[in-house]
Amino acid sequence: MHGPALVNWLLAALAAGSGGYYGWRARRGRRAGASCGDGSPARRESDLLEAAMGLGMAGMALLPGVAWGWPYALLAAVLLTGALAGRGAALRAHRLHHGIGALAMAYMALAMAGGHAGHHGAPGGLPMVTGLLLVYFGGYVLWEGSRLIPADGAVPAAPLLRACRAGMGIGMFAMLLTV
Repeated sequence: MHGPALVNWLLAALAAGSGGYYGWRARRGRRAGASCGDGSPARRESDLLEAAMGLGMAGMALLPGVAWGWPYALLAAVLLTGALAGRGAALRAHRLHHGIGALAMAYMALAMAGGHAGHHGAPGGLPMVTGLLLVYFGGYVLWEGSRLIPADGAVPAAPLLRACRAGMGIGMFAMLLTV
């Protein structure tokens, strides 16, 4: 990533912590014979995808390179295809969100590699694509944050889960700012 080393390390810690939490949720759900929370296969899929995204973000923050882009491009293609073919609106939305996230990871890996190979670390992304992804993840963070702290003062369901989702969105937003 382009930016101060301390920011890269803090972003890596945030992403690795969130990814580790989701990995733990997926592992705990597998041992119990069902997924964590509601027991749906979509929930376990979501936990595994969030773990992959978090750990990938941590790796990209510390060791940027084009090698990160190809696995996430393939994952994005699978998820976006699954979003079109999925049964149920919730499953389609879930796969679409993760597909956009994987696509953003691939884009950032390729753009950062292009910036490093270009003119003295100049940004390598396309301003329109970066802007659209910033709007998407900025809106997602605001939406997830509003669910974390409801206006009526009620305690939200699964506050750590929601905080990790918001943290992952903030991480994606921060990484996109450096492209």
